[in-house]
Amino acid sequence: MKIYTRTGDQGTTALISGRRLSKADARIEAYGTVDELNSYVGMVRDQAVNASRRAILKEIQDRLFTIGSHLADDPERHTSRSLPDLWDSDVTVLEEQMDEMDAQLPLLRQFVLPGGHPSVSFAHLARTVCRRAERLVVALSEISPVEPIIIQYLNRLSDYFFVLSRHMAQELQVEEVTWVPRT
Repeated sequence: MKIYTRTGDQGTTALISGRRLSKADARIEAYGTVDELNSYVGMVRDQAVNASRRAILKEIQDRLFTIGSHLADDPERHTSRSLPDLWDSDVTVLEEQMDEMDAQLPLLRQFVLPGGHPSVSFAHLARTVCRRAERLVVALSEISPVEPIIIQYLNRLSDYFFVLSRHMAQELQVEEVTWVPRT
């Protein structure tokens, strides 16, 4: 099977239903950004400091593929294919993971700047791409149906990456870079 089809050469791509949309369509932008986020999560997962978290990060990648499949579905011609579900318990898992990490962290008294260690920076990149994906999905939801749990999951996931970045800094024994505004 060839990976290239040439069907997108005119600037369109197909949803699961086969309906073609502009590659600049809000739906394509949303699930493309979720795909980008998934790549960043893979980079975070590959960091040595996250060896004990590889399973949860892989689970997050699986959930992002689920989200992508729902966003690639056609609300006008809903696919007859069975799509995997996103569950409330998926959000709960993120919250439990954050609570575990947060219990080991010092109280946050200042804004944290991304950086301090390349691994920590990768977590911040994942966080910011997640926020962008969330914004794009919210924008899409204003013009087309989107399951609310997708927005909820992305919102919680960006929080997860913030807490993870702080936890990674602690494990790597690097100082968190804090923002000190000029006076």
